[in-house]
Amino acid sequence: MGLLDGLLGHGTAVDTASLERRLDGILIPGETARLAFKIIRDVFVFTERRLLLIDVQGVTGSKVEFMSVPYRAIVRFSVETAGTFDLDAELRIWVSGTAEPIARTLRKGSDVRGIQRALAEGVLR
Repeated sequence: MGLLDGLLGHGTAVDTASLERRLDGILIPGETARLAFKIIRDVFVFTERRLLLIDVQGVTGSKVEFMSVPYRAIVRFSVETAGTFDLDAELRIWVSGTAEPIARTLRKGSDVRGIQRALAEGVLR
């Protein structure tokens, strides 16, 4: 079901230790990946200071965009849990200066509370 979830755009949790090599040189000293989710080839990484969006592009995946969103730029966020008939959880993040939110669908069973807690800790500090 993992491949099917990926093709449908559903997020799955990623072990942050496995991201260390990929984030080498991107994270600043003392910054660590606290929570991460993968959607097909793209990854959302929550650190103590920012939300890092890794967008793998192209057929070979050799072109990668790293978007860094400091928590202070996040003006609001919404996390909708999965229900009985709606098996997906929804994540929306509004960034200052943009009209449309960053939106992702997470599959049922994803750490929705962890995501909400990571965003709240970053935004509300």
